[in-house]
Amino acid sequence: MRVLILGSAAGGGLPQWNCRCPNCRLARSEPDRVRPRTQSSIAVSTDGGDWLLVNASPDIRQQLFDNPAMHPREGLRHSPIRAVLLTNGDVDHVAGLLTLREGQPYTLYGTGSILGSVAENRVFDVMAEGVVVREAITLGQRFEPLPGLAVTLFSVPGKVPLWLEDADLELGAESESTVGAMIEAGGRRLAYIPGCARVTEDLKARIAGVDALLFDGTVLHDDDMIRAGVGTKTGWRMGHVPMRGDGGSVAGLKDVAIGSRVFVHINNTNPVLVEGSPERAAVEADGWVVAHDGLTLSL
Repeated sequence: MRVLILGSAAGGGLPQWNCRCPNCRLARSEPDRVRPRTQSSIAVSTDGGDWLLVNASPDIRQQLFDNPAMHPREGLRHSPIRAVLLTNGDVDHVAGLLTLREGQPYTLYGTGSILGSVAENRVFDVMAEGVVVREAITLGQRFEPLPGLAVTLFSVPGKVPLWLEDADLELGAESESTVGAMIEAGGRRLAYIPGCARVTEDLKARIAGVDALLFDGTVLHDDDMIRAGVGTKTGWRMGHVPMRGDGGSVAGLKDVAIGSRVFVHINNTNPVLVEGSPERAAVEADGWVVAHDGLTLSL
């Protein structure tokens, strides 16, 4: 199984278009210190020819251009993307579907809740019926989006997408709205969890023994955005567990048997994005890799 990290940043990417936080300024002026990153997405293949896209970032056009494995190879119209899987309905995970609208057939997978939120917004009707097949997946159902590649979806603590929030918002709920994906091929297992509000015992038991974990790295501390002076929301309010602090993912997953540990979906204010920083060194010393666009895993 080959895993290609197309985008490693959280919503808005790095640098964000209107942000002058220290990380965004460095990404513009000193990209050797802070690598620019596009918004969260990965691609998975067993043969390097056909690919499963997991989440469709608003940056998907650039991501496909930057990665030759994603280029058309046959005739006048072609794509190696055979299927797309959504792990939630957040803008940074579904807006790229609008780019994938040029009459290219593929199957769109997600839970009934996630696909329902997409269906409620008529702008996504540009994915023509009969060209893009939408297939709802039940939690715990094992399915094969590509031959030899099996996926099982499971709920993780999270929340509904920002654009669907209302007065009844429940933080940390486990439902069909935020899911992780267990991806398997050739006896190897990858757990992809780009959004998660807290580390639970059920989650630890589910991912124990995986060959690689790609996990929510949105914030280092719960109040990253407040410390940076660019926002008032905490990681918890956004539905993301911090790396550090009470209930943080580094400590919470420390004793779980995992092969490679990789942080993805990293917010532009997160200090670990700075190459050589004490914060980066500390998470690396704890066995984690901070993902960058173009990082490839071979399992």
